[in-house]
Amino acid sequence: MRAELEILFRNGYLSRKSYRDFLADPPPNIDELQKRLFEKQLIDPPDWSEALPLLAEPEGLESGGEPPESQNATMHAIQDRARKIAANDTTVLLLGESGVGKSRLARYMHHHSHRRQGPMVTVACGSIPDTLLESELFGVEKGAYTGANASREGRFRRAHRGTIFLDEIGELTASLQVKLLRVLQERRVEPLGSAAEVEVDVRLIAATNRDLEADVRSGRFREDLFYRLNVVPLELPPLRDRREDILPLTKFFVERFSRQRGLAYDASDARLQALLVEYDWPGNIRELENCLERLAVLSRDGRLNADDLPPRILRDIRPTSTGSKPDPRSEAFPSLRELERDHIVRALTSSKGNVQKAARMLEIHRNTLSRKLDEFGIDSGAFKKSRRPGRRSATAGAVPETG
Repeated sequence: MRAELEILFRNGYLSRKSYRDFLADPPPNIDELQKRLFEKQLIDPPDWSEALPLLAEPEGLESGGEPPESQNATMHAIQDRARKIAANDTTVLLLGESGVGKSRLARYMHHHSHRRQGPMVTVACGSIPDTLLESELFGVEKGAYTGANASREGRFRRAHRGTIFLDEIGELTASLQVKLLRVLQERRVEPLGSAAEVEVDVRLIAATNRDLEADVRSGRFREDLFYRLNVVPLELPPLRDRREDILPLTKFFVERFSRQRGLAYDASDARLQALLVEYDWPGNIRELENCLERLAVLSRDGRLNADDLPPRILRDIRPTSTGSKPDPRSEAFPSLRELERDHIVRALTSSKGNVQKAARMLEIHRNTLSRKLDEFGIDSGAFKKSRRPGRRSATAGAVPETG
């Protein structure tokens, strides 16, 4: 165990000799806990430099070998365009659902640019508490606030003469949107607690899974910042729209698992491959990778078995009697917004209304989930009852299902 590791206990009865300090009124969430601990000078501001790459690279394609070239014509066109754009410093906005490979495309553009010898710095905007994101982006001077015991240069300055990749940029607060716009216009950052500005030479690539144009119309995202970011947008298609990539990606991941674990995994089973291609993969490449890892762990002789697929996948694949998928034009499909809302409702139901636990299940930050609850008009408190809430309007309270 690290000697400098701080241990936190939640307990009603502790001997005074057994602890350094205490909080009489427990904070409601982890963000408030960090803030209170900073104020009491019990911990230093966290250094996100080690955590950020893990938080911001969920696609799983940045390490462990070169992934296969896409077989999809749309992806070929996007990659060709990205290669052309990489040659200059134009700001690029990457669009697409979570897990489609936005961070990999950003890294591809950096490595094909004249900045490739410089750093590529990644920031997962939605994974860092709002109270810490400003200092993480722009830096902080020692003593700028209680608990700031050392100066830090910030991610923009670390990316000097390189590329900064702002993932989940749609999650920025209004005040941070203003400050980011100023940095993009003036190419200077002002560290928190400092009156001096520092010049930065960076190329910005941003990514989001949100509909920023809709957010501009609703007033949630600044119009001027949107136009500054939307110089060259690239929208990556979801995996369900490029099914020809599913089996090559399966082969890539299975071979990588084999190298990592010193085993010979085999995913050649015809039934398994048919089901993998049939499934819609709402979580895209990330979900495919996680599913294959599950199959590898559960395999008995190294052969990945279709019977070990997660129940939700087997449940969601509903082939017709001929073994083919129904014609999408003959069915009424729910919108992506409906699917997102239903997914949140399922997580809140499973967590019995615990927002922090639901956010972990959904693999998003608690603040992001809180904003989603406001957006959909969902009351998390209604899920703490024993019965499952049903659908509700944007203004009405959650209504239990009846009948």
